[in-house]
Amino acid sequence: MQRIATALVTHSRQVLALTALITVASLLSFFWFEFNADVSSFMTEGSAEGEEFAALQDKYDTADPINIVLSSADGETLLSADALADIARARDALSDVDGVDLVTSLAPETNPLTGGELTPEMLEGLPAMAIPQLTGSNPFADLLLSEDGVHTLLLVVADGDPIQVARTLDDVEFPERFDVTISGNPAMYAEVIDILSLFLLFIPPVIIVLVLGTFYANVGSRKLTALSIFPAIVGTLWTFGALNGTRTPIDVVVVIVPIFVIVMGSAYGLHFVTHYQDVASETDDPGERVRSTLEQVGKPIILTTISTAIGFLSLYAADVGPIRVMGLYAATGITFAGIISFFTLPALLSRLEVAPRAHPPRLGNALVTGLQRIVRTRVPAIVTAVVLVAFAAVFIPQIEVDSDPLFMFPDDHPLREAFGVTEELFGGATPLIGEFAFDHADVDGSFAAANEATAELEALDSVRSVISVASLANSLPAEMVEGAIDGSVELPMGSMVSDDGLRFMLLTEGLDGEGLDELQALEESSDAIVVVTGMTVLWDAMADLVLSAQVWSVLAALALVAIMLFATYRRVRPTLVALVPLVLTIGALLGFIAASGIHLNLITAVASSIVIGVGIDYAIHFVAAIQHAEADGPGYVLRALRAAGRPIVANALGIAVGLTGLWLSPLQPHHDISMIMWVSMIVAAFCALVIIPAMLPRDAVATD
Repeated sequence: MQRIATALVTHSRQVLALTALITVASLLSFFWFEFNADVSSFMTEGSAEGEEFAALQDKYDTADPINIVLSSADGETLLSADALADIARARDALSDVDGVDLVTSLAPETNPLTGGELTPEMLEGLPAMAIPQLTGSNPFADLLLSEDGVHTLLLVVADGDPIQVARTLDDVEFPERFDVTISGNPAMYAEVIDILSLFLLFIPPVIIVLVLGTFYANVGSRKLTALSIFPAIVGTLWTFGALNGTRTPIDVVVVIVPIFVIVMGSAYGLHFVTHYQDVASETDDPGERVRSTLEQVGKPIILTTISTAIGFLSLYAADVGPIRVMGLYAATGITFAGIISFFTLPALLSRLEVAPRAHPPRLGNALVTGLQRIVRTRVPAIVTAVVLVAFAAVFIPQIEVDSDPLFMFPDDHPLREAFGVTEELFGGATPLIGEFAFDHADVDGSFAAANEATAELEALDSVRSVISVASLANSLPAEMVEGAIDGSVELPMGSMVSDDGLRFMLLTEGLDGEGLDELQALEESSDAIVVVTGMTVLWDAMADLVLSAQVWSVLAALALVAIMLFATYRRVRPTLVALVPLVLTIGALLGFIAASGIHLNLITAVASSIVIGVGIDYAIHFVAAIQHAEADGPGYVLRALRAAGRPIVANALGIAVGLTGLWLSPLQPHHDISMIMWVSMIVAAFCALVIIPAMLPRDAVATD
């Protein structure tokens, strides 16, 4: 460490110049910045269910529709000439939006008797007796009109980017008689893009302020407080440079990477600055300050950087694409922060005037004094361990996995309410799709088999209706059916017939896990049903992957951390001493997730592995402090608490307080992550500082 410190002080200008150069390059990479709000893309790659869904959409050249529910504001029926005319005006306004390919509505575009065009003005002039005949000629009337006749559904299919189309629908002027509700996957993705933009613009600065406030209470110097978080901020910029340079888009999972890098990467700077400040009272020589500080915290910084990166990299054991990407780039950012803390921060401090501590820190000393009293007996540690084990044993079996496609949004979010309205009135804002077997040489036989399968599907409690060319054949003109079969006529629902299949739409009602099981069982037993798929099926499969990711990433993280500790200490005892608090913390974390009603999902499932990587840091720093103080004889744990207890407590609170900023996010999993990390960091720090002393000889806590 002495030679490294000398080199950093001697070549500080070059180290700072290289850091500045990489930072500027990272800032320039923001020109390649892009978002990915299509959550379905997470599931269409790497899973059988996802590949089935993508293949069916490609086969029929179709995409998820945007659902527009028009509700009569005065509660009057829409089966009137004026209402139909306004529905037609809404349809035409939607058709005029750039990127819209098809709009299916209750109002017909052509006269079923003459084949001529029906304009809104012509519809207004229709006599009342003509309305039932006109709407009755629409084979999709039952799908598009609610049972009470007060609400109607318009299906908008995009020709280009459906997300961009959904984002422009707010600008469409609908007739005043309607209350408008917009739902569907493209609408959800459009909302996610807006959220991601606002998240990156506002949340990181808020979290930086919260971390700075917590660190200032520990350090007591504005300059050193800013320097303590400097590596994390620069490391975050470098991480964006890596993301943008590899053209990796920001999605709902990856967006939290900079937050993790800021709050967790700041720990290394805090530990270095805190010890550097203490050394400043002993010498005025910048080189000696750097050398002494690196002697104390250089090795722990390396180990904790590796351990935290391991926690994130363990997410590669998950078979879920976005979780893997998040783990990779979070580990990259943490590594950047560790490198900057080890090399750039000492070089920078060696060129600055740093005064000794002017006043006692506002945070930490009282807690450390209390901890010194607690560790003098093993009873508090034993009680803590027993309580945490019992808590974990009771609640971990109750953990639930979230298969809700809207898991990102709180219960009162307008988009969730819009999906609820659509499902209640029309049987699902995101209907399932599927395919019946079809033989062009035996149209009648294929239709009969498809209709028999349709009847079986509609007999299920969770299925409201099934729509296909076969089910519509009796209500459509013969020439339209023939045109749909040979491809010369496109139905309002888009392409419905292929060389060997009939695409169908399945509207659900209260579909849950049991209903999905029934659907899949019928699919497997029926010769007519080729496949039933859709976002609900994909999210159910994703739930299984998330649970698997939770198990395997935790096992991988624990194994990798244990190997790293044993390679460092080369003895079993200190390895186990460092691991015991971590295992208790993971148990408490998983128990809290279940007890609080938080469900595992794409975002919360990563928490355990992250806590392993971060939680072991406290044990590493504390064990290093114990080993450093052991040479001075009995009472070395108490001296280690004085040296390392305050930075450990401040770091735990810094992470917890910093992640409180996630409560400003409109996404529910970010609120959950904040609560999870509050509990985990407090338990991890407390266990490290209380459990470890209990496993050491009693002379370790002896007083003078």
